[in-house]
Amino acid sequence: MNDFKLDETGDLLIVNGDFVVTDATLQHQEHIILAQKGEYKEYPEIGVGISNMLNDENPRDVITQIRRNFQYDGMEVKQLDFNQAGDIIVDAPYKEV
Repeated sequence: MNDFKLDETGDLLIVNGDFVVTDATLQHQEHIILAQKGEYKEYPEIGVGISNMLNDENPRDVITQIRRNFQYDGMEVKQLDFNQAGDIIVDAPYKEV
């Protein structure tokens, strides 16, 4: 899905005086994982709030919440799991319309 690209500080990326538009799927995934429920006023159910789940005793709950949020946002979740290092592995492109 194309959207405005943000820089590493979260500001709009501007190159040669113009906004940069690019595939922002990874950017959207990051924002959904970090956002708390209710942060997106138009879609109050979006948001995993991973910072609240870091000490969760069942890491599968985190994966379940991420999967539900990605599907709700229109992504097709092909792979979603933790690797040996504890990083989240994601393969969830937006569904073609």
